[in-house]
Amino acid sequence: MSAGRIVGHTRFEQPLTQWFAARGWKPAPFQREVWRRYRDGQSGLLVTPTGSGKTLAMIGGPLLQALAELPAGDKESRPSKRRSSATAHVRVLWITPLRALASDTVRALREPIEGLGLPWTVAMRTGDASARDKRLARQGKADLLVITPESLALLLSYPDTQAQLAWLQAIVVDEWHALLDNKRGVLLQLCLARLRGWQPAARIWGLSATLGNLEQARQVLLPHLDDAALIRAAAPRSLHMKTLLPRDGERFPWAGHLGLSQMQAVVEQIAQARTTLLFTNTRAQAELWYEALQAVWLDDAEALALHHGSLDPTLRRQVEQGLREERIRCVVATSSLDLGVDFPSVDQVIQLGSPKGMARLLQRAGRSRHRPGEAGHIICVPTHALELAEFAAARQALRAGQVESRRPLRLSLDVLAQHCVTLALAGGFEPDQLLAEVRLTHAFAELSLHDWTQVLQFITQGGNALQHYPEFCRVTRDAAGILAVSDRRVAFRHRLSIGTITSDGAVLVRMARGGALGSVEESFVSRLRPGDVFQFAGRSLRLLRLQDMTAYVRPAKQGSGVVPRWQGGRMPMSTDLAAHVAEVLANPPATPELRALRPLLALQSKLSAVPGQDQLLAEWVKTRDGWHLFLYPFAGRAVHEGLAAVLSLRWSRHVATSFAFSVNDYGLAVTATSALQLDEQSLAAMLSPDALLQDLQAAVNMSELARRQFREIARVAGLLPPSLPGRALRSLRQLQASSSLFYDVLRQYDPGHMLLHQAEREVLEQRLDVATLQRVLHDCAGRQLLLTRPRTLTPLSFPLWAESRRGSLSSEDWKQRVQRAAQQLEQRHG
Repeated sequence: MSAGRIVGHTRFEQPLTQWFAARGWKPAPFQREVWRRYRDGQSGLLVTPTGSGKTLAMIGGPLLQALAELPAGDKESRPSKRRSSATAHVRVLWITPLRALASDTVRALREPIEGLGLPWTVAMRTGDASARDKRLARQGKADLLVITPESLALLLSYPDTQAQLAWLQAIVVDEWHALLDNKRGVLLQLCLARLRGWQPAARIWGLSATLGNLEQARQVLLPHLDDAALIRAAAPRSLHMKTLLPRDGERFPWAGHLGLSQMQAVVEQIAQARTTLLFTNTRAQAELWYEALQAVWLDDAEALALHHGSLDPTLRRQVEQGLREERIRCVVATSSLDLGVDFPSVDQVIQLGSPKGMARLLQRAGRSRHRPGEAGHIICVPTHALELAEFAAARQALRAGQVESRRPLRLSLDVLAQHCVTLALAGGFEPDQLLAEVRLTHAFAELSLHDWTQVLQFITQGGNALQHYPEFCRVTRDAAGILAVSDRRVAFRHRLSIGTITSDGAVLVRMARGGALGSVEESFVSRLRPGDVFQFAGRSLRLLRLQDMTAYVRPAKQGSGVVPRWQGGRMPMSTDLAAHVAEVLANPPATPELRALRPLLALQSKLSAVPGQDQLLAEWVKTRDGWHLFLYPFAGRAVHEGLAAVLSLRWSRHVATSFAFSVNDYGLAVTATSALQLDEQSLAAMLSPDALLQDLQAAVNMSELARRQFREIARVAGLLPPSLPGRALRSLRQLQASSSLFYDVLRQYDPGHMLLHQAEREVLEQRLDVATLQRVLHDCAGRQLLLTRPRTLTPLSFPLWAESRRGSLSSEDWKQRVQRAAQQLEQRHG
């Protein structure tokens, strides 16, 4: 860069540099680089840890450009200059994945805008936005608009949006990594393609945490720019990781997931800090820990709070405000608080149980001491003995700087169909022109003409089997070949259903006298009778009645009751972290966690073996429940589910008996009901990667899995219309019945329907992850197979055995039975 360019850039940055100096700060080199690249008209991806100043890095360029474009008179009177929102135009779109993050972002952006004296109007367009903000967003009367992907798609459904965005200069996609591997990200890619067509000169920048596939993340965001900038913050924020270890003489359970045995140690850690975020992996676990902490909490009751995604937004905002005002000392939370929301007052983060992935650990750790120049601090709390190995593996991956990749989706035709109807609402589209635009996205770069024709056929007539039903002919073609929506009812229903987030069977929980508390799943509430007590939103509630998908409740004076379970609550370990677990078990590093785990590993070695780096350990054990094969590929729960199903099928071809299986993140168990013989040669043959796809399709109920997947796809594509305001919400049973009816009709009369094919493809690619399973089987074939025959369950096999007993009928509670079995094994082995 020439001296003249440097001087020019320095002058350009001066107002913001002075604002930094007035606050006792100094711009970081990566912030200056983003400002300079923005001034030069570039787009790119900024990768930086949370708490390092990425918001100021990104907003600095647009603000400096706005200052440079102000007339001289306005510059002189800038601090007191104010402008009516009536003259504002959208200059910056700031896209954020979370509504809670949107509110926090608006606050963070207003500070430099007001500090620089810019006469900008800032508005938010999310489901939680005020009526004023929604009006400003709809009319295009905000200079800076913070918006979610769903609200952006809704905005694009109006014909006048293009004119309202005629002044658009910059698009910022915050927390891009959270959108990269899901359908919300696919929808956003389509929206960005439309915005690029309207305003080719607008800069597009993404903000992301560290990923294993950063170059691909940049390509997905900016597929039209091969040389887009990829800026990494030079100095990653340091992180102190501490694990709560078992004390002398303390017994760590061999299996479990709640970790309540660590209550005393956790309470001691909370007492030592001013403010703590206690992260759990599931909402049910958060409810139980909040209830347990309440029983021993000595501070003001208001200083302890609960936060998760099923709570009412009003309750969540109260907790967030309490953290900012430092009125709350401890919040028990799930992932609802681990993404981007900044609370400088938080001194420490406690992770309860394994985070199951490095990205999640780093994200949550970044919430602590969220102040410039300070290191993050996270305390890890194992819920059972083997999680000590998971934290040791996380420590090793952290030292190596390794983070999981996120795989972007391709050819999600349900999302494309929704987007087409959205554009048909906005004045219509010409098919060939839209096809060219859609192919400029990463998700649909390989879209075939056949698939495109299927999408158009679906939105215009629903497909061959539904073409005679007017309600599925949502889009019509005029004489000029333009596809548009002319039916007001179609427009109304489509705008209600825009988005890709599906939440089947959500039942609102409302106080009989008071406001809403949040939502639980219908499958849980349907098992309760009026008068039953359950635990939700940190309270004991008594069910009064269930009416129109609303559960009316009142406080219960006695009893804690059962805790709701949400679908998808069990969090699988990433394949990358599972591989690190296998590595630390084979070659134990000198970490505090592995030193504490030595007695258990010694017992594992005595009874069977500790799997080596190039070994595949298998254990053949006889119990009163049957004959068990325990196998430890260390590939994560999702992969083990498919492998266990294939292994059971292949075994059944040789032996006439019944098989059952269970899995966890370390391995799998296949149980036979009758006596069998097994050797290394026959087991190796059953683990062959040959004919995997055919065997997998035969081993699992593909039809049932595809039927379940079809329900979500049909919702996104618009085949299942939404419930209309003012009418009773349809129950989960009604949705299941409707989607099953469509599925059966299409299977019989239109078997080539695109949504059927997509359902089967998503089951194979996402649910069963055939590609990873194929890779794991090839890896197993290259390792030495070590088959041991211990006389009893081992520390590695016991959690799998316990998992297999979870669904069995017994007069004894599952937890009690597992604890009793563990104690008997421990006593037997000293």
